[in-house]
Amino acid sequence: MATVFSKIIAGEIPGRIVYQDDTVAAFLTIEPVAYGHTLVVPVEEVDKWTDLSPELWAHMNEVAQAIGQVIVREFGASRAGYLIAGFEVPHAHIHVFPADDMSGYDLSRAMSPDSTDDAKMDAAAETIRKGLTQPEAK
Repeated sequence: MATVFSKIIAGEIPGRIVYQDDTVAAFLTIEPVAYGHTLVVPVEEVDKWTDLSPELWAHMNEVAQAIGQVIVREFGASRAGYLIAGFEVPHAHIHVFPADDMSGYDLSRAMSPDSTDDAKMDAAAETIRKGLTQPEAK
């Protein structure tokens, strides 16, 4: 059976996709620690990041870094948090999120889907999409 991430990538269920190519997709999580919290996932269903090919892992990290740069620049975050957890969905993924302290690394503190503001989620997705297409401001 396809993972929920594969269903989002395939368009079978809704998702706020901010980036997609043939091998990697990135979309907002429905349980963010902050608005802009993005998951970077391989299109291929691989459970553990340690089982990914080195090339695919490198590409995922390139996408994560680009999203992290947008998050710092556009969300005013001190840093872009980066986390690999992987227990909640059996499909490798990198969490990238705005971080001003260590609280974002505790996923148990994430907002529930019922507590997020749809307008803020949509705006965050659009900000990241636009930020990925614009050169970095100096």
